[in-house]
Amino acid sequence: MKRRQFLLAGAGALAMPALVRKGFAAEPEVTLKLHHFLGPKSPAQTKMLEPWARAIETDSGGRVKIEIYPSMTLGGSPPQLFRQVADGVVDIVWTVNGYTPGLFPRSEAFELPTVFVNDIAAANLAMRAMFDEYLAPEYEPVHVLFNHVHAGQAIHMANKPVHTVADTQGTKLRVPGPTGNDVVTAMGATPVTMPVPDLPQALSTNAVDGALIPWEIIPALKLQDVTKYQIEGPDKARFGTTTFQVSMNRDRWDSLPDDLKAVFDKNSGEDWLREVAKVWRENDDHGIKVAVDAGNEHIVLTPDQMKTFDEALAPVVDKWVKDHSDFDAQAIVDAAKANMEKFKS
Repeated sequence: MKRRQFLLAGAGALAMPALVRKGFAAEPEVTLKLHHFLGPKSPAQTKMLEPWARAIETDSGGRVKIEIYPSMTLGGSPPQLFRQVADGVVDIVWTVNGYTPGLFPRSEAFELPTVFVNDIAAANLAMRAMFDEYLAPEYEPVHVLFNHVHAGQAIHMANKPVHTVADTQGTKLRVPGPTGNDVVTAMGATPVTMPVPDLPQALSTNAVDGALIPWEIIPALKLQDVTKYQIEGPDKARFGTTTFQVSMNRDRWDSLPDDLKAVFDKNSGEDWLREVAKVWRENDDHGIKVAVDAGNEHIVLTPDQMKTFDEALAPVVDKWVKDHSDFDAQAIVDAAKANMEKFKS
């Protein structure tokens, strides 16, 4: 009897391996937490971070799982994101470089007006091409999966239209980081640094008169309800941009087997950077449509009006170079311009 029970049990075990193997295959080998500061319905999550994470999961054959935690749900504030990933509190972050002023001075070159004008893909690809030679030293605690920019800083105003640089003088404008401070100061306005989630309240309480930020954030923050005017230059020209990073904790990256590293590299390369540029351009176009449909005025400056800004902002680059004498800042600016011309879309 015992032998019969043993044989039946053995037969049952042989009948189940496919199910068991399938169950084990579905268990990820590596689970990573990705933390960021915008909401779960923001285009940055739904159109960039989620597709990127799902592509890596698929290409890894289910060996990698990336859990996305939006809206700072793992704790802390947006300026703490880089430290969280550097210290290994989280595995991956998507964050704004300028939220931690002084940590990424070399990367700031891509944010400067006249260096970045309106070509997202060219900036993304230029940062990738220049990373090892020019940018890597400021990212030592992490492994950068990719850098990118958004569509560029446009001007949003709560109550005052802007047609020339004279119209911004005496106003208070929100900026994302150090380069934005210099841009707004050159406009004759007062810069107010704050993370983007704080902007709607700041506008509604008149803590600021406006902001430097792209159109794409309009729907997510309902900026159409707290502004009346959206201003940009001809041919979508902007007043500089913001650099972002998607980075993994260095030790976590080093612990991955080479074949999984290759999966991340494949899904974070040049084709993906072009796709990111497309995503942000489409998001930007949608954002301005939301504002216009809500009754806001979209002001596109004439070339002569834009010239007043270009002339006021030209010294910003020279000041940035002078302020960063600890490395060859001029060489980075020159290389950024050359590479963005090379990758011009």
